[in-house]
Amino acid sequence: MTQRNRTDRRRRTGAAAGGLAAVLTALALLAGGCTEATGGVRGTPGAAGLRDPYFPKLGNGGYDVSHYALTLAYDPRSGRLDGTAEITARATQDLSAFNLDLAGLTVDGASVDDAPAAVNRAGNELTLRPREEIREGAEFRTTVTYRGVPEPITDADGSEEGWLRTDDGAVAVGEPAGSMTWFPGNHHPSDKAAYELTLTVPAGLEGLSNGVRTARRTAADGRVTTEWHTAEPMASYLATVAIGRYETATGVAKGVGDEVGDEDATGDATGDATGDATGDATGAPDSVPVLTAAERPIADATAPLRGEIPEIIARQARRFGPYPFSSAGAIVTEDGTLGYALETQTRPVFPAAAFDRTTLVHELAHQWFGNSVSPASWRDLWLNEGFATYAEWLYTEEYEHVPARTHFERALAQEANWAFPPASPPTAENLFDPPVYQRGAMVLHMLRETVGEKAFDEILRGWPAKYRHANASTDDFTAYAESVAGRDLDELWDVWLYGEEKPDTR
Repeated sequence: MTQRNRTDRRRRTGAAAGGLAAVLTALALLAGGCTEATGGVRGTPGAAGLRDPYFPKLGNGGYDVSHYALTLAYDPRSGRLDGTAEITARATQDLSAFNLDLAGLTVDGASVDDAPAAVNRAGNELTLRPREEIREGAEFRTTVTYRGVPEPITDADGSEEGWLRTDDGAVAVGEPAGSMTWFPGNHHPSDKAAYELTLTVPAGLEGLSNGVRTARRTAADGRVTTEWHTAEPMASYLATVAIGRYETATGVAKGVGDEVGDEDATGDATGDATGDATGDATGAPDSVPVLTAAERPIADATAPLRGEIPEIIARQARRFGPYPFSSAGAIVTEDGTLGYALETQTRPVFPAAAFDRTTLVHELAHQWFGNSVSPASWRDLWLNEGFATYAEWLYTEEYEHVPARTHFERALAQEANWAFPPASPPTAENLFDPPVYQRGAMVLHMLRETVGEKAFDEILRGWPAKYRHANASTDDFTAYAESVAGRDLDELWDVWLYGEEKPDTR
């Protein structure tokens, strides 16, 4: 994500969070008591939150999701969303009940393995009690049907996320918690899953999402249904939907897979505007299909830069290693709805004002750093943003002849970058502040100067390879960097990653 511009400073109150916690605790105790009273059930309720340092109630315990199948229909005139979520998961404990995160929408019913399940609602938490307890290690399938008018979330920093209505459709972005405004799930980045999404929209509109578009059909009434397949694990905050009058283009990025190094890597992102994103990847393991989309009033103006995406990805693959996903692209919206760009997996979303080459490089770099290697908790966000910011510096160094050291010195001089250490934002309000981005990038530049070019290049490629499609923490990164460098780097981490004061570099 690019740094957010703060506007509305509305803040959530601690009282609401405390009340929610009390209700959830009571529900959990009630659930546990009931199961013991009905005949020796061993299971206990899964936790109602994962105790993230900034969002303790986000996510849920007791299970691990492997797959979401979402079926959605949207009416832009009324703003109503009708959805069915089929969630396949594996129990990590004996479960008598478990929770899903869902904000605002009405639940019409739920089942577990095709048997009706009892549903209780407390704020953004759904507590589901299956007819029979779920044994540890067992795979189970939960189906939830729901409806309503999704409302966006106002974050602690004043920005909006979630399901954002536009004049003729909607855009859904989810960092850090907005995805729960449009589908139920385990909404913490530590629980990644594959996705299938079927989206139906009114005649004349396009529906877009992550991954590969596997089908597009038009019904007799003109409504358009598209199906999207995301095979690689994805954190829920990276899921997206865009609905509106979009023009699309397809192409292929070459030289981005296991055979990285193909100099003919420019591809072509100007193909048939109605084509699917299946591309020509069969028999070409070093290629991925590219689908870009832009709302019609800005389609022509954004086409040239959208056409550069295959080349940019190929250049990044030569530096960061094989592109980690089976599709790529971008979605560009008109200004006025979305206030920032976001690295939604395989297909980043941009407002027109933020669709420039630097931001594009940043969001595409996130496909390696943040999307494939995802943060273990939101405290580790600097690993996403520091790497993506440093990718900008590397790009200008290699292709615009501006040394990364120049960017480092500019960032060093800006007092705002020293408000707090990048690995320790003081509150959720500070997660997207300059130190996470700029000082995070400074950490990487000092690492580069400390360990040398050869070792740093190995880190750039080895880090996303070691944790490909997994989660990693700051401790994981520092340990990995030291293993590559072959020495202790505590002095570097103490000053640049965790230090409170700006160092004297004279």
